[in-house]
Amino acid sequence: MELRLYDTLTKDKRPFVPLDPKNVRMYVCGPTVYDFAHIGNARPVIVFDVLFRLLRHLYGEAHVKYVRNITDVDDKINDRAARDFPGLPLNEAIRKVTEETGRQFHADVDALGALRPSIEPRATEHIGEMREIIEKLVAGGFAYVAEDHVLFSPQAMNAANSELPRYGALSKRSLDEMIAGARVDIAPYKREATDFVLWKPSKPGEPSWPSPAGIKAQGRPGWHIECSAMAWKHLGTHFDIHGGGIDLVFPHHENEVAQTCCAFHQSRMANFWMHNGFLQVESEKMSKSLGNFITIRDLLADWPGEVLRLNMLKTQYRSPIDWTMKSLEESAKTLDDWYRVAADVEPGKPAASVIEPLLDDLNTPLTIAALHGLRGDAGALAASLRLLGFLSESAAQWEGRKQQASGIDAKEVERLISERTAARARKDFKESDRIRDQLAAMGVAIKDSKEGTSWEVAR
Repeated sequence: MELRLYDTLTKDKRPFVPLDPKNVRMYVCGPTVYDFAHIGNARPVIVFDVLFRLLRHLYGEAHVKYVRNITDVDDKINDRAARDFPGLPLNEAIRKVTEETGRQFHADVDALGALRPSIEPRATEHIGEMREIIEKLVAGGFAYVAEDHVLFSPQAMNAANSELPRYGALSKRSLDEMIAGARVDIAPYKREATDFVLWKPSKPGEPSWPSPAGIKAQGRPGWHIECSAMAWKHLGTHFDIHGGGIDLVFPHHENEVAQTCCAFHQSRMANFWMHNGFLQVESEKMSKSLGNFITIRDLLADWPGEVLRLNMLKTQYRSPIDWTMKSLEESAKTLDDWYRVAADVEPGKPAASVIEPLLDDLNTPLTIAALHGLRGDAGALAASLRLLGFLSESAAQWEGRKQQASGIDAKEVERLISERTAARARKDFKESDRIRDQLAAMGVAIKDSKEGTSWEVAR
């Protein structure tokens, strides 16, 4: 069975044929490092980690390159730095913010079981590539200089008599719709409302670099040009897959396509554009005003990262997801079972029943259903789960972490179970029931069988 992926640009699901099977290339927009990542940020991390793992399984680990950038120059970073470190020069404060939040992000996504990308470029390391693309756009008539800004003109792109894509093709919007529906900055130096910034002058104290296009003032890049530059540097002008959240389709990805295709005179930037759907919390949009804004770090204080990972994958990546406590509890119970059955066995090969749904545009709900059907083949279950980023611990480590998180004293539990076993042996069922109730109150669930009594932390 061949891999089939849905392309946001063409709105169809078609066979994935890499440009070069020995060098499969994927770019995914990464974090802007100014604060803790929220649970919505975790969705593309997990979704494209599964795709990365699948591509490595299909083409070989050495033949897949995954690039996920870090945005470390941004107004939000500047604001956070000024707020948190008012006594420091802004550039020094910015460095402190980006280094710390970068470490936080990596710790969080490592806990989610995500592999590190092949390359993780930082925007500030690619200013030269940004300037070079901007120079090409100005020379080609697709961008212009105004009041120390460089702006891209979608009108110029659509007027070009060439094989360039139409601006708006990715998001399926006309220029008129963009003007009517988008929050555009109507600055006096813009020729048209839809023109967007490639480069802008820096304010005093802000990060700054020599400007392109003959501008004498120091400046800094706009957001969209950053990803075009980093993708070009590490994957070339045309590659296989570009991914991110659905909220990035417009304007960010639309502008990436425009910049890259116009600078390098080509019809495509990526062969497939893949976008994960929105996330809600308990059926409501996540927002600080509603009090349901949840960071990955908040959730990791209460749940193992693999529980969050499984909970995310129970919904197909393009569909909206409703993040609920009930679903988390169900995911935790499922992982408890998988760890008991498969964590300590010698893995075999991933099951075809698990791989096949993944080949159908990452149909993870069907994949998880197939995993439930493998309980009778622990070796295949173990290999399949590891392929998907689970079973990073032994069964004992998993159970021990649950006990530690719950504050349960394992020795005390074993002592009470021994007393209960003795009570049952002398047919003192009243005492046996009393001990069972005491254990339940402690958060311990017990199970009697022919082999004896086993226990686990109740979820």
